[in-house]
Amino acid sequence: QVQLVESGGGLVQAGGSLRLSCAASGLTFSNYRMGWFRQAPGKEREFVATISLGGGTINYADSVKGRFTISRDNARNTVYLQMNNLKPEDTAVYFCAAYSITPRYWGQGTQVTVSS
Repeated sequence: QVQLVESGGGLVQAGGSLRLSCAASGLTFSNYRMGWFRQAPGKEREFVATISLGGGTINYADSVKGRFTISRDNARNTVYLQMNNLKPEDTAVYFCAAYSITPRYWGQGTQVTVSS
């Protein structure tokens, strides 16, 4: 079955960096647009970034533009989210998703906590 497994979350001070990874299995990874979402306590899940099948088209939420970078390695079936200059408002559970037209498969999430 399809599995998306996130890793790389943790506790970091404001201004710090983290790199999230999402390893996919059970699907032909290179056939799926991939994305990152996040959900803060008491808030709805929100879009962070997406990357096309070959990596040529990338979109970011305005709140992370210039600070976060999404990338993928189709040979490793993995999508990454490099997060720099982290802010307390970036604190959330981060999820990766594999898209059909809309997100079809989800990972279990990894916690990112940014202290001020």
